[in-house]
Amino acid sequence: MKYLIVGLGNIGPEYELTRHNIGFLTLDRLAEKTGADWKSDRLAFKTEIKHKGRTLHLIKPTTYMNLSGKAVNYWMKELNVSKENILVLVDDVAIPFGKLRMRAKGSSAGHNGLKNIEALCGGQDYPRLRMGIGDDFPKGRQVDYVLGRFTQNEFDELPIMMDKAIEMIFGFCTIGISQTMTQFND
Repeated sequence: MKYLIVGLGNIGPEYELTRHNIGFLTLDRLAEKTGADWKSDRLAFKTEIKHKGRTLHLIKPTTYMNLSGKAVNYWMKELNVSKENILVLVDDVAIPFGKLRMRAKGSSAGHNGLKNIEALCGGQDYPRLRMGIGDDFPKGRQVDYVLGRFTQNEFDELPIMMDKAIEMIFGFCTIGISQTMTQFND
């Protein structure tokens, strides 16, 4: 079985440790834990890992957040992975920091990366892991917040959240989305 695990984020050092890059950061942690090395490939940094007989193709799109669908669509077709075997890791301001929610489908909720994936990959029916970054920002300052760096407290808690997300990725690929949601969703 093949899976495409997509971490959303923006390339470049100015975005590296921002809330919007939590998908990138989580896949970096997964690759580090499994000894996988990233390589630059078409529209993404890519690596693959094996887990319990499954092949997980990890990508971090290099298209910038708002064009993430280009990379997802390309790799979905290139690797011949069906939409139900794709998992997109995305930051979510509607969820408190540290909370995780896996969904089989859903709206973009205004997230431009998800909007682009919907537009280029044929709708909202693809799994996603929504990673809570909270909404501690004044009205009209959402962009500054998501593109801002984690506070020290958030940064200290981040490894716990990312490790749980990694467990959920493995669950998605082994026990399926329904059981994973039941077991892990906050």
